Amino acid sequence: MMILLAGPAFLAAAVGVVLAVVAVLGAALPGRPGNWRRLLVRRAAWLAATAAAALYLWGAFGVAASESAFGDGADSVPAPACRDDDIPPETVEGLSHHRASYLPLAFDCVREDGSVYTSDPYYGVANRAVPVLAVSAALLGVGAGYASERRLRRAAPAAPGRPRP
Repeated sequence: MMILLAGPAFLAAAVGVVLAVVAVLGAALPGRPGNWRRLLVRRAAWLAATAAAALYLWGAFGVAASESAFGDGADSVPAPACRDDDIPPETVEGLSHHRASYLPLAFDCVREDGSVYTSDPYYGVANRAVPVLAVSAALLGVGAGYASERRLRRAAPAAPGRPRP
């Protein structure tokens, strides 16, 4: 079921990333609108948020695909992701089962002696990059909101007898 959701969601997030890149370029390149600084920060926040979503969903799709391949037809046990060509045969020897996780992203292969190895080092990269991108998106969004509010305060007329802030 997860594989049915992760694939289209990843594609939607990837389209969002492309649209966000175009929007950032539109605010940064010559011919930009007058309020380009605020737009650039808002669009950069959107880009970071969609990139975090796309990166997470790509990893979730990988975990779901690995989980789906397990037990599905001939030569599917142990999990094919645990027996890739990149993994040395002596590591695969003694493989007992696997553990799949969506938070954090992981598809770990467990050997009979209890040792664990990851089926794909990408999951570790995604698990570090997604929170960084998400926090960046939040900080950029807060910064854009602060800049907008500051701009509105400057544009507001001062009360009679009071200096402008």
